Amino acid sequence: MAKYIVQANRTASAAASLATWGADATRPRRGKFYDVIVGSEAAPADNAFLYIFQRCTALGTSTSVTPSQIDPADAATESDAGENHTVEPTYTANLILLALPLNQRATFRWVAPPEGSLVYPATASNGIGVATPTSSAVAITASIYCDEQ
Repeated sequence: MAKYIVQANRTASAAASLATWGADATRPRRGKFYDVIVGSEAAPADNAFLYIFQRCTALGTSTSVTPSQIDPADAATESDAGENHTVEPTYTANLILLALPLNQRATFRWVAPPEGSLVYPATASNGIGVATPTSSAVAITASIYCDEQ
């Protein structure tokens, strides 16, 4: 199992997702998010954020982000990731895998419990999106770690 990381950045928006990561259309593989760090690099203020990790069946239109190998000896990833969406992913209704309500002053790290990773299937263009249904226009970041199988 190769491990990869994606760092996604954008201005928080109720209308646009922070990131997506999912199976490639030509060689789909399953992925498991096992570690996530979210926060804001903006000047401290009292804004509330909700980061929602939700399954999606289409990754939307975004700026491509190449997942980086944790171990440089691993092969390049077979998955697709993106940030700064102009067209939203197609989210699967009621399949929220993780919701993280935070204050802008907080940085939060979620580590999967044993056998508790957030999993996306080896189905073309299926994955997990990170939505931020908020109206606070503040710069936000997520670092997402994933096993690719």
